Amino acid sequence: MTTVDPDFSDAQAREARKARLFTRINAADKWFQVLGLSWATPVLKAAAGDNPKAQVKEIWRLLAVPLIAIIAFLMLWATLAPKVQTSLGAVPGPAEVWVEAVNLHADAQAKAAKREKFETMVAARNDKLVEAGRADEVKSIAYTGAPSYYQQIWTSIKTVFFGFLIATAVAVPLGIAAGLSPTANAAINPLVQIFKPVSPLAWLPIVTMIVSAVYATNDGLFSKSFLISAITVTLCSLWPTLINTALGVASIDKDLVNVSKVLKMNTYTKITKLVLPSALPLIFTGLRLSLGVGWMVLIAAEMLAQNPGLGKFVWDEFQNGSSSSLAKIMVAVLTIGIIGFLLDRVMFALQSLFTFSNNR
Repeated sequence: MTTVDPDFSDAQAREARKARLFTRINAADKWFQVLGLSWATPVLKAAAGDNPKAQVKEIWRLLAVPLIAIIAFLMLWATLAPKVQTSLGAVPGPAEVWVEAVNLHADAQAKAAKREKFETMVAARNDKLVEAGRADEVKSIAYTGAPSYYQQIWTSIKTVFFGFLIATAVAVPLGIAAGLSPTANAAINPLVQIFKPVSPLAWLPIVTMIVSAVYATNDGLFSKSFLISAITVTLCSLWPTLINTALGVASIDKDLVNVSKVLKMNTYTKITKLVLPSALPLIFTGLRLSLGVGWMVLIAAEMLAQNPGLGKFVWDEFQNGSSSSLAKIMVAVLTIGIIGFLLDRVMFALQSLFTFSNNR
C-alpha cells in the first residue's frame, strides 16, 4: 500500500504556476521590446526566481548602464553649462530647464482655462440671443489667443503625420512598381537620385509660392501654413519608403514569383497576397526612416517659414531674447527628441503587428 506525499503535490503545483508565469513573461517580452522597456523582462524573471544571477547581469546591461549614462550626462551638463556665457547669459543646466518645463506646463493650463472661459461666454451669449428670438444674430467667434506649448506640439504632430501619410500613399505604389518592373525602375531611379538629396530649405520657398498661388484662401479645410509644412515634409520624407519598398519587392524569392505565374495570379492578387506580405519588413523600415526624416524636416520648415508648431516656438524664443529663452529652447529640443523616439516606437509597434520575424 502506497501513500500520496502532499509535499510532492504542492511542489508540482508550484512548478506548474511558475511555468505559466514564465510563459506570460515571455509573451509580454515582445511588447516590452516595442515600448522600449526590454529591461522589464529580466526584472520580472528575477522576481519570479528564474536564475537571478543571469537576470541581474541583463538588468545591469539593459537598465543600470543606460541610467548611469543619463546621470553622467546630466552631471556633465550641470557642471559645464554655467561656464559657457552667451548673449542671453549662462547656458542653463538641468535644474533651470526643469523649472522652465514646469512653467510652460503652468502657462498651458492658464491658457486652456482662458480659452474655456472665452468659449463659455460665447456659448452663453448665443443661448441668450436664441431665447430672445434673435437666432439670426448668433455668431461662432473663434478664439484668437496665443496657442499654448501643448497646442504647438499637437500642431506639429498633426502636420508631420499628414505629410507622412501623403508620402506613404505616393512612395509605396511607386516602390512596388519599381520593384516589379525593371522598366519602371529605370524611369523612377533617376528622379530619386536627383531629388533625394534636396534640402527642405530649398523645397520650402517653392512650396510656399505654389500653395499661395493655388490655395488663395485660408477659409478652406486646411490653413496655408499647415499645407506648406505638410507638403515640405512629404517631398523630403517619401524617398526612404520608396527606396526600401522597391528593394523589398525586388528581393522577393524567385520561387514565389514562379508559383504566382503557375497559378496565373492577376496583378492585384499577386501584389496583395505575395508581394506586400513578403516586402513588409523592408517597407516598414522605410516608413520608420521616413517618419524620422519628416519630423526633422518639419521643425526646420516651421522655423524658416514661421508656421505654427514647435519650430516656430523655438524661433520665437530665440528672437525673444529673454533670460528664460535659452532654457525654453532646451525644453523644446528635449521635447522634439522625446516625440521623435515615441514616433519611432509607434512605427515599430505597427511593424510588430503586421510583419513576421523568426520569433513570431
